Formats: sequence, C-alpha cells, structure tokens
Amino acid sequence: MGRLKNRILAKIFTLFPSLLERFVEKLPVGGVTFETAPWTPFTKGLKGSRFAIVTTAGVHLKDQKPFDMEDPEGDPTWRAIPSDSPQEDYTITHDYYDHKDADRDINIVYPIDRMRELAEGGVIGGLAPTHYGFMGHITGRHVPTLIDVKAPEVVANLKKEGVNAVLLTPG
Repeated sequence: MGRLKNRILAKIFTLFPSLLERFVEKLPVGGVTFETAPWTPFTKGLKGSRFAIVTTAGVHLKDQKPFDMEDPEGDPTWRAIPSDSPQEDYTITHDYYDHKDADRDINIVYPIDRMRELAEGGVIGGLAPTHYGFMGHITGRHVPTLIDVKAPEVVANLKKEGVNAVLLTPG
C-alpha cells in the first residue's frame, strides 16, 4: 500500500506543484542545518574537465539492487553506473516523482547520451569511467548517513577517477 500511495502522491504533486512545495516544507531532515554552502571555483574550463553525473533520480542498472521503496525515510545508498553502460541497461527505482517520461528517455534525468556527445565533440575534457545514482527523498534517520558516510564515499571515488566537475541531476 505504501508504494501505491507514493505513486499517487507523485502524480498529484506533478499536477499541483504548490502542494508539493507545502509538503516539502514539512519534511523532517534530521535536524541538519547549513551555515554556508561549500564552493570550489570552476577554473579548468569545460575542455579541461573530466565530468561525472551524479543523479538523485533513482537511476541504476537493471542488474543492481533496486533502491528501497518500502522505507518511508528513503534509501541513502548509491549505485555505481559504468560510463559505457548501454541505454537498455538503465532503470529507475523511485516512487516519489512521476518518471514515466524518463522511463522512455533516461536522458531526461540522467543525460548520459548528451554528455557523451559533448565529450566526443571536444566540448568537455571527458567523462569519468563511473557515474553515481542515488534515490532522492532522504529524510529522518538517513540524512546523517547520507551526509557523513555515503556522499563522502562517492566523493572519494570521484577523486580517485580524476573527476573535477559533476553534473548533478534531480528526479
């Protein structure tokens, strides 16, 4: 019943965005507050940068474990997505937004084909061997896990692969 309720809410929020805004304002985020936003100036330029995609749209490969849709506070884990994965291997596990269009064209939320084109055309320096999928809608007890454990794991992997620019895409 929980997943059906989430899907119905996603449809309603798509039709009535102002309801979504009111809903989001009331979500518990585990008492996390930020005084400042971390910022690193972009100095290399596009042609000198290796990009990775990090998405919170619930994108992962079909043979990977789906994100946990039963936990009402979300799933703070991530999935590594090889850069050369074929289009037919992608799927989305996320009940908190209407992704029917993205199911038809993954590039709506995970623009891998567009990024490949930019790399092949020399517009950007290249793509990382690995991109990362998260499920958005992380609340409550999972927020510290996401911030203190899971996100730093991905950052460490990105640094190992020489990534110096990330395209972050929501769901």
